[in-house]
Amino acid sequence: WFLPGLSDLSRSSYESASKHFGSADLEVNVAGRSFLNTGSNSGIGKAAAKEIVRRGGTVHLVCRSNEPAEDARGEIVTETGNRNIFLHILDISNPKEIWKFAEKFKKEHKLNVLLVVLQINNAGCTVNNRQLTEDGLEKNFATNTLCTYILTTALLPLLEKEADAREITVSSGATLVQKLNISDLQSGSGTFDGTMVYAQNKRQQNVLTEQWAKTRRNIHFSVMHPSWADTPAVRLSMLDFYQKMRNSLRTEAQGADTAVWLAVSPEATKLPSGPFFQDRKPVPTHLPLASTHSPPEDKEKLTEVLEELSQRFKSTSPG
Repeated sequence: WFLPGLSDLSRSSYESASKHFGSADLEVNVAGRSFLNTGSNSGIGKAAAKEIVRRGGTVHLVCRSNEPAEDARGEIVTETGNRNIFLHILDISNPKEIWKFAEKFKKEHKLNVLLVVLQINNAGCTVNNRQLTEDGLEKNFATNTLCTYILTTALLPLLEKEADAREITVSSGATLVQKLNISDLQSGSGTFDGTMVYAQNKRQQNVLTEQWAKTRRNIHFSVMHPSWADTPAVRLSMLDFYQKMRNSLRTEAQGADTAVWLAVSPEATKLPSGPFFQDRKPVPTHLPLASTHSPPEDKEKLTEVLEELSQRFKSTSPG
């Protein structure tokens, strides 16, 4: 579904692309810089956190459950020797909790880079059946789209205080098969297709990145596709695919490589803010001849709807 051929997404394609990577791009020391990673107890999020910590960064891991978070922190400390890792337990499908967390975080920490990793089946996001959160929100939308919007916009004032601030959203090539649909953001009409709902969420994330890049010029925004990597999310939610393709899947570190590059490399911010990246290069967000382009007014409408919805939950949260 995701790109014009599985060969673009495989381990061998990464190995081919990596031959053209700048040899010194990741030879950086980011000591003193603060990074916040969501979805970081496993998969792409943990792999990215590990590489950032390895380069001296202070990393805040945002995870849903305490035990997996503690396990991830212990593993990262053991492998890197860097103990500057802080845990935050948060249900990222709950907008009131996100607002509360962000307000508290702003009072206690600085932030240079926000890395939003919300992948298929992460954070309890059920993709195969339409389920509602306790707030009456469709769960995929609440986790992938509204969470991305609230967490990013709530932390923008903190990012804007710092030099070389960045926001990276880990998206998916699934975005390529969907046109932005602002008339049914919570998938309440017609037959529920979890795969296409997920793809629509990823289109929404791409559009948000484009919109933020236009208005927040002192922050570098990007969205990236990790390609197919051997992660717990893929193994749990796409078992048939995993069994057929497991020998061709990228490692977690290979899947996280572009996210790490976008988060730490000086080379990344020499490129414009807002693009969709794969293997450290901007790539198209629309397939050739596809009818997935949206008019500017639809993109603006998305941010308007999300702002209105997010403020509804902010007003009910303390702090």
